[in-house]
Amino acid sequence: MHAKTTFWIWALLLIATHTLRAAENDAAWLRLKPYFEPPAEFATQLGKYRSPLKFYDGTPVKDTADWSRRRQEIRNRWDSLLGKWPELIAEPKLEKLDSTRRDNFTQHRIRVEVAPGQMLAGYLLVPDGAGPFPAVVVPYYEPETSVGNKGELRDFALQLSRRGFVSLSIGSPGGDARKPDIGETRLQPLSYLGYVAANCYNVLAAQPNVDPKRIGIVGHSYGGKWALFGSCLYDKFACAAWSDPGIVFDEARGSVNYWEPWYLGLGDGKPRKPGLITPENPRTGPYARLIDEGLDLHELHALMAPRPFLVSGGSEDFPARWVPLNHSVAVNQLLGVTHRVGMTNRPMHGPTVESNDMIYLFFEHFLKHAK
Repeated sequence: MHAKTTFWIWALLLIATHTLRAAENDAAWLRLKPYFEPPAEFATQLGKYRSPLKFYDGTPVKDTADWSRRRQEIRNRWDSLLGKWPELIAEPKLEKLDSTRRDNFTQHRIRVEVAPGQMLAGYLLVPDGAGPFPAVVVPYYEPETSVGNKGELRDFALQLSRRGFVSLSIGSPGGDARKPDIGETRLQPLSYLGYVAANCYNVLAAQPNVDPKRIGIVGHSYGGKWALFGSCLYDKFACAAWSDPGIVFDEARGSVNYWEPWYLGLGDGKPRKPGLITPENPRTGPYARLIDEGLDLHELHALMAPRPFLVSGGSEDFPARWVPLNHSVAVNQLLGVTHRVGMTNRPMHGPTVESNDMIYLFFEHFLKHAK
């Protein structure tokens, strides 16, 4: 075949492929877009939450330069309460124990270095092909659920790898979510989980078939809290989806239990008994100081801007949670971007087929088909 003919065939195939991908992405966005616009009843509400667009001394944030300084102020304040992360591991160890072919990907059972001297068991799922692929970190109580070996509708790693994502699934450090192994650090456990997630990002970014600019994180419930802190506190995550973690403090709801010592309530004294806050069982640790100072998680959400995130809301993250989310919308508007904050809603805590479909579309839009 003539060289010019070969060139034009190749060029036309390339154009057709890009056109098809663009059409797929447009179709995904048409389904996603309604969830990135607050309902009319909440669209202008900001509630009792202190604006991230004001410095702690009350000075307003007027431009992007101000926001850069304000962003650092937020991070510094939260670090002072929850503990400052140790240095990340530049090249975390990854040990592959065995490999299994599944569907259109290979499942590697692994051990991965998540902190100095600490290895966690997990799974690395790698799609067929050369890549570079988008990728996701998937934290949960244990990694087996995420790869589809236990239960249903929490198998985010399995479903995303079937869709062409490399996925890294891990479980609780030490094996018990209520007694997390935080090593020698002085971090609050939930901040430590964020540190673990950041090191898992570095594991994925080091893989030759992964695009380091297209790595996200997703988790449900406990994993949703973990994903929230990991993505908000580590800028290199390109986007994140949090499934019903309880995105702000809410002491009326037992599942939004950031006050527990395995999250943000770890103090130097005797741990509080699990359960709701009462006079007999009060707040403890940094969580008590956060409440006393009027701080809430919407400040951490704002650290995501301009990176996109999706709240897959259930019983704990209902439509009224748009009120704190509006503060992140405002930060993104200051930065000149829109449609970076989204929320879907379902009545129950557990994921549904429909809610998960939106999570997968979210990652396909912002990572797989990202420009």
